[in-house]
Amino acid sequence: MLHITQIKAITLDLDDTLWPIWPTIERAEKRLLAWLQLHAPATADLMQSPHVRQELRAAVHDQWPALHHDLNAMRRESIRLGLQRAGEDSALAEPAFDVFFAARMEVTLFDDALPGLQWLAQRYPIVALSNGTANVHTIGIGEYFVASINAQDVGVGKPDPRIFQAAAQRLGLQPQQILHVGDDANLDVIGALNVGMQTAWVNRADHLWSQPQEPHATVTSMLELCDLLGA
Repeated sequence: MLHITQIKAITLDLDDTLWPIWPTIERAEKRLLAWLQLHAPATADLMQSPHVRQELRAAVHDQWPALHHDLNAMRRESIRLGLQRAGEDSALAEPAFDVFFAARMEVTLFDDALPGLQWLAQRYPIVALSNGTANVHTIGIGEYFVASINAQDVGVGKPDPRIFQAAAQRLGLQPQQILHVGDDANLDVIGALNVGMQTAWVNRADHLWSQPQEPHATVTSMLELCDLLGA
């Protein structure tokens, strides 16, 4: 295990680091289907099936390779494709996506997330760094961040070095002066290590580490990270 040396800032993943993402997505998909049942019932019937939703996403993935980093665009186009296949108005994709996106912003923070953010933000500038589309201001935690950068903004997602470099440039720091914190071993830890950042792996579910490179620290919660940095 490596050791964290003096840092001047933090970049922080969001989904599955500050809140569980799949309950959020499942709720948003249910909200979307309820809206479609009112406005595009044939599409709602088609997209009731998880298999069909997966097939639509795969078709959009194949058709729009330039949009792979933009999860909003991918979701919008999968809805549009579902409407087309059901023979309904494809223009409904825009308001339908808005319903999904609003529900996607309704997250339930892990119990340790808010007190952890409060402690960290008093000591370090924090940049949200995510492949997802969450808006920290809409969610209600924007006050703890000096900036928010996602894959849609940069044109690439983690583990591509360019998104980490964009965060370092925003902070005006060298990568080695920054601690990146996230839950994904490859996207967060290996991606950040490859640009020279220090790393903290948030391992809430007691997963085994399987990568040849190791994080500088492993914690089970944001409060454990605070304890580590405050020691």
